[in-house]
Amino acid sequence: MKIVKFILCLLFGLMFINGGLSKFITYMPAPEMTPEQMKVYAAFGEISWLMPLVGIVEIIGGLLFIFPKTRALGAIVILPVMVGIVVHVFTLDKSAMGMIIAGILLLINLWVIIDNKEKYSALVS
Repeated sequence: MKIVKFILCLLFGLMFINGGLSKFITYMPAPEMTPEQMKVYAAFGEISWLMPLVGIVEIIGGLLFIFPKTRALGAIVILPVMVGIVVHVFTLDKSAMGMIIAGILLLINLWVIIDNKEKYSALVS
């Protein structure tokens, strides 16, 4: 079970590192966007600091998520980005593959948060 958890967390972290790096270095082709998605992307472009901030959070969260000692912190750091991804996919994207991937990533994130709940007890007590 430990090996499965490590592999899932490694892949999860690498996906977010990749997503974060792609906000700084354009090396992946952008998917076809709907008119609604283009409006959202244009609005985000108006806020010049937003996408670099999201990219930095994705890179740091992904790195923290990979290592067991910092995984609990990485899960919390990446959670707001993960929620944004899920909301985007289920409201604007609506592709079956996107929904499946976003759902699996959200479940992995929630699993790690629940698995580390004792580490968060000081924050909510």
